[in-house]
Amino acid sequence: MKTTVKWTDGAMFVGESSSGHSVVMDGPQDLGGRNLGPRPMEMLLLGTGGCSVYDVMSMLKKSRQQVVDCRVELDAERADAVPSVFTRINMHFVITGVGLKESQVKRAVQLSAEKYCSASIMLAAAGVEMNHSFEIVEFDPTGKRL
Repeated sequence: MKTTVKWTDGAMFVGESSSGHSVVMDGPQDLGGRNLGPRPMEMLLLGTGGCSVYDVMSMLKKSRQQVVDCRVELDAERADAVPSVFTRINMHFVITGVGLKESQVKRAVQLSAEKYCSASIMLAAAGVEMNHSFEIVEFDPTGKRL
């Protein structure tokens, strides 16, 4: 995997992935940025969430769970000193579906955390306290949230 990150101006950079997709990262105005994109550490957090939710959805689909919506809410803390690394990340999955089995959801979240999500496993190995939780929201096929 190869990527390129190019400085454009102030605290703004454009990253291009090996698959040809680009993303703008920028800093706050007080640090020379124009606030036109997420911060690099936000990108790291977003990537971790994307990695985990991909795993969870993949496993739930394979177990034939009827998921209509899935999101992971990440809440992170960083060290006060430089380098301001992540010290704790809470990942809370909110999975909406019809007749979802709690055991299947729990297993998918656990396997992502312990076996499949390269990003969160790498952060945990670096000493970041990783916490995972989930909630199931029942969805009525007629379109009503129960």
